[in-house]
Amino acid sequence: MHSYIKKLGFLYKTYVLTILTLGYLTSEMGHFLIGVTSKATARDVHYGDIKCQLLGHLAESEVFNSTLHERCDSSPDQQSCELLVLEDGKPYCEWNYNGLGFQYQLLAGPAFIAVYSIVGVFFGMAADKFNRVRLLTLCTVISASAIGLIGMATSYWHLILLRIMLAVGEAGTNPLSTGILSDLFSEEKRGLVMAIFNWGIYAGIGLAFPVGRYVTEMNVGGLGWRVPYYMSGMIGLIVAALAITTMTEPKRTAISEEADGDSEPSRPRPVQNGNGAHAPVAESAEKTSIWKVLFQPKILILCIAASIRHTGGFCFAYNADLFYRDIFPGKDLGWSLFVVTFLVGSIGVVIGGVTSDSIVKKYGIRSRVAVLAISQLIATPFAYGSIYLGPTGAMVTLAISYLFAEMWFGILFAILVESVPMSVRSTTVGAFLFWMNNFGGNVPMFVEPVRKAYDYKTALAIFYAGFYLLSSLMFGTTVLFMGKKKSKKTNVHTLAGIENGGFKNTELENGPKGFPSLENHL
Repeated sequence: MHSYIKKLGFLYKTYVLTILTLGYLTSEMGHFLIGVTSKATARDVHYGDIKCQLLGHLAESEVFNSTLHERCDSSPDQQSCELLVLEDGKPYCEWNYNGLGFQYQLLAGPAFIAVYSIVGVFFGMAADKFNRVRLLTLCTVISASAIGLIGMATSYWHLILLRIMLAVGEAGTNPLSTGILSDLFSEEKRGLVMAIFNWGIYAGIGLAFPVGRYVTEMNVGGLGWRVPYYMSGMIGLIVAALAITTMTEPKRTAISEEADGDSEPSRPRPVQNGNGAHAPVAESAEKTSIWKVLFQPKILILCIAASIRHTGGFCFAYNADLFYRDIFPGKDLGWSLFVVTFLVGSIGVVIGGVTSDSIVKKYGIRSRVAVLAISQLIATPFAYGSIYLGPTGAMVTLAISYLFAEMWFGILFAILVESVPMSVRSTTVGAFLFWMNNFGGNVPMFVEPVRKAYDYKTALAIFYAGFYLLSSLMFGTTVLFMGKKKSKKTNVHTLAGIENGGFKNTELENGPKGFPSLENHL
């Protein structure tokens, strides 16, 4: 299979980006499906809150009776709920699971994030030492299998364990893919490339709405909510098969600030390659410390800002479908949510990548951070509109908010890989994701107590729109700690890459004294 791919070498980089993005999309759709299928899943598996609700066929009818809905919604217990009947004596309410509650928030957030964030660090470290394509294939197989098996769950604890398994598989996707893409694409294209790859998140969330809602309603083979998980799992396994049979490990290269001379002077050092021979590589005069990198002020503040922004995104993703069904009963907004998250979000991702790429040449890496701060600030008032306006107004303002808000993720990781030394790049991404996901994935647990103490709108106004605003302020602060653009210098470090005993450097031949020679390239 590799020979056929080589014949289309000019398309190879685009092909790899496509495969990695599809793998990420599938994992993310499986991750966020629970937020859409939760009501149906809870009724089948039994978890979460039970309350009085309008019967399904009445709630989904074209002529929605808001009076009946309010009577059901205000019924405090099962006995009073079952006494509510129409004039012909037929009940119009049911006492059943609504898909919300502490158990749902635990399933959606901490059960996944706790494992995801820890395992991600180890995959980040492994990515700096081992074959990333093979590791990525393994991760995709694990996550795809977990998604498919969720469709077979018969108890709440099955769901918890399979969400943990999904987290293990998905944990390696971002650091491994980020490392591969950063070695394939140049700085001038990296922002857009990272934006397209991270578009998989928004595409996965967007597709989760129609797939989780309408495929469930089709009730294929009487399987209901289980079918979307079977479908997603099978697609993920196909992507894994394509990755292992058609992709090759790229040569590791130095990028951005490291190549620009921001790190210590480098010198060539012969090391043993995979065939037992000595191949020259460049290294810093002083070994790079991962702790020194992580505790740089710019990395710390960037991580705090990203964690806050991630919280807002998770709060929306885990609650959007349930929230709009709750405040707009009788309104089918499934396709509207798909258009906003999938299409509008995709446009925002591309605009963010193109914008940051176009100004980074002139103003340097700090311009990417400025784009983050400004985009989140613009998105904030429209995010509040998506909470407090009516159905149409909510979808319009949500679209505008998404256009600007979703610029952030691809740019964030372009900034990160351009800010740290190559030898600890994937480890840094893994550690960054560890904190960002632990904070962003667990704070949404507080949505539930605030919802019960006040209401759903107030909870999302604080943890969704409010965190957009706070992240904008923190990204703005990060700009002050980013270095100015430096003129590029060509040195041995940028040509020789890094030490990696598992891979042979075929780009540079050894000269008479064992140092790299450019003779064959001139």
